[in-house]
Amino acid sequence: MAVRRRQRLGPGGGRALLAAVLLCVWGRSAAERVRYAIPEELGRGSLVGPLARDLGLSADELPARKLRLSDEKKYFTVNEENGNLYVNERLDREEMCGDSATCSVSFEALVHNPLNVFHVEVAVEDVNDNSPVFSKAALELEIGEWIPPGTGFPLEVAHDADVGSNSLLTYQLTSSPSFSLAMKDSPDGSKPEIILDRALDREKQSSFELVLTAVDAGDPVRSGTVQIRVNVTDANDNRPIFEQDRYHVRLREDTPPGSAVLNLSASDADAGTNARITYGFGEMTIKALQKFVIDAESGSVTLQEALDFEETSVYNLAVEAKDGGGLAAHSKVEVEVLDVNDNAPEITILSLSSPVPEDAPVGTVVAVLKVRDRDSGENGQVSCELSGEAPLSIVASSGGSYKVVTTGALDREQASEHGVTVVARDRGRPALWSSRELVLEVSDVNDNAPVFEEAAYSAYVAENNAAGALVLRVQARDADAGANGRVSYWLAGGSAGAAGAAPLVSVEARSGALYAQRSLDYEQCREFTVAVRAQDGGSPARSSTATVRVFVLDRNDNAPRVLWPAAAAAAGEAAGGAATPFEVVPRSAEAGYLVAKVVAVDADAGRNAWLSYELVQASEPALFRVGLHSGEVRTARAVSERDAAKQRVVAVVKDHGQPALSATATLHVVLAESLQEALPELSERPAGAEEEAAAAAELQFYLVLALALLSALLVLSVALAVLARLRRAGPPAVLRCLGAQRFSLAGAAFPADFCEGTLPYSYNLCVAAPARAVPEAAWPPPPPPVPVLSAEELLGGDSCEKPSSNSSAIEGEVSAQPDLPQVCKTVSTCCSP
Repeated sequence: MAVRRRQRLGPGGGRALLAAVLLCVWGRSAAERVRYAIPEELGRGSLVGPLARDLGLSADELPARKLRLSDEKKYFTVNEENGNLYVNERLDREEMCGDSATCSVSFEALVHNPLNVFHVEVAVEDVNDNSPVFSKAALELEIGEWIPPGTGFPLEVAHDADVGSNSLLTYQLTSSPSFSLAMKDSPDGSKPEIILDRALDREKQSSFELVLTAVDAGDPVRSGTVQIRVNVTDANDNRPIFEQDRYHVRLREDTPPGSAVLNLSASDADAGTNARITYGFGEMTIKALQKFVIDAESGSVTLQEALDFEETSVYNLAVEAKDGGGLAAHSKVEVEVLDVNDNAPEITILSLSSPVPEDAPVGTVVAVLKVRDRDSGENGQVSCELSGEAPLSIVASSGGSYKVVTTGALDREQASEHGVTVVARDRGRPALWSSRELVLEVSDVNDNAPVFEEAAYSAYVAENNAAGALVLRVQARDADAGANGRVSYWLAGGSAGAAGAAPLVSVEARSGALYAQRSLDYEQCREFTVAVRAQDGGSPARSSTATVRVFVLDRNDNAPRVLWPAAAAAAGEAAGGAATPFEVVPRSAEAGYLVAKVVAVDADAGRNAWLSYELVQASEPALFRVGLHSGEVRTARAVSERDAAKQRVVAVVKDHGQPALSATATLHVVLAESLQEALPELSERPAGAEEEAAAAAELQFYLVLALALLSALLVLSVALAVLARLRRAGPPAVLRCLGAQRFSLAGAAFPADFCEGTLPYSYNLCVAAPARAVPEAAWPPPPPPVPVLSAEELLGGDSCEKPSSNSSAIEGEVSAQPDLPQVCKTVSTCCSP
């Protein structure tokens, strides 16, 4: 226990200083209560005690533990840096506690992380700061001259608002030969009386002026005075007498003002004016004088203001009855105020931890409440409960405090805030209650991964699209909030780069839109997959993945390519027409004779690759016809002698795309019974034509020579560049075509009815694919392989003619296509029956 005294100079230089005792008694009971004692009237900012140290908190812990006081009263404050408790405003013990012998202020100290409540009690000790005060400025006494010496007359008692030794009063009376001062003991304490020392003689002196001084026992001493005027009256030898020396009355605190409290009655044996009695109050507190009023004639005591049990529970009234001769009788009236349940419980929120993270464990304290009912007994007993659907409960603590704790897991995605009502109800009859709303916000924790709207997406993109075209937009939603719910998109893998080194698509990180990086080609890549990852911005981040399957749709961007006879005809024309391929048809051929078969392919798929054949030009239009779907050129009628020996047939090959694309094939036909008969027809030329041909040949010779000389270097450079490219690209396209099983495990295949025809010889046919690679998955499933059979095997060895000599020309024509990887197969065609 530490005692600190403070002295201040008083008037006269010898005045002792007021000792302010700062008493720090701290100890922890089961309720963790800290007690201090300080004198009243300390200035603002005065130290009360080291609260943080007494609570077991070090200076390093103060910022994190956030020591603070409850908001009920603002008498004290705590320093956030050192944790000391200071006076916040002037403390007047008399104003705070009245006449109570003890005075203390109780409040709660809160510390966080973890949350805890400490009860602090500060006792306010009295300082002699109030002088004794008489209720009246002057007292008048009526004393008859017949009063014998030694008679005492009670005087008014001074009131000192201080307590303890500071309120102990002594009285002094100015010196007078006729009067002296004496103290008379009574149940209410020692009271002053003026004693008549000698008989009075009104004819000699009718009045006396005296001064009564009340001095307290404080340090420094304070005093108060009152003037006493003694009037000497004629003889009145009987005093009024009350029926009771002490009255006791009980009043409910809800008694309305104006209600009668008590009817006093006193009697006087004298007659005349000496027997006329008037009633009044004696010395009482100002509060009692405000509450009650007495009728001077009837002696009826009436309630003047409403009572409040919580403010004052007992009133002591001093009443007197005075006769016309000045004699008075005194009595006491004790008014006991009965408590009524007129105060609803008061709910104070000491602390509210909002928002609280959704991963807070069960039992987390989210709020601390204090519930107080000013009534007493059962009227002041309070119970609390929570109203509302929320994973919260209320738990009673010490000192009328309650804790609101979590009873289950919190989930911000289901409820971002919880609103509950705290209901406090007392046990009075009827019971009173009050409520307080609590709103608990739940803060987000990154506990949800993004979820795609679909686990797998499908997108359809037509080939030849523009680079940067939108392919598909994926979207993932994250139930979290803020950065935890902000989703970004990334490519996580897939087969998007299978058709080339560069990726085919890219994804926009914020919107999830997939864009084509370059133009797609159905013939190169018919479908591919990419994995898109959605990742939130939480820490740690959460992610999920969805698969996007992109299908490339075919467009009719490839015209049919004529393999026969287009390639052979081009080779013959490049050689000056001498080796133009031709078909020999005997003049004895009947209608339906198979002249040749136009062979064409289309790199597109579906309807875009369906081919149809049509005859567009012929020397004798009525002589030939072309099969719409087979491409077979047959005689439409029997050949006659009138038909020209040389026939030129032009057929067009169309696909079924929109718009349709086409190619033409030119077929030269010679009508002769044998090849030897057809040769003269092929060599016949007019004389003018031979001269023109010679001139053209000479010109062609010089042109070719000039071009050869000028482009030799260019050809060499191109050859070197091609070789370097092929070296980097790996095996040539021809080898890839042959080695990757493009058609089937059995080799190249053709339709099952390919041998159904009347062609009297066999072909060595090469089927070529474009140089750009087509994924193997995009090839249609091959039909069963066709066995290679000779004409003799098909017809028994004596029904087919020998293969035509121009089959080598066909084979050479196809081989002349440098940009086509080739798969060659000998196909034997049967003779017509």
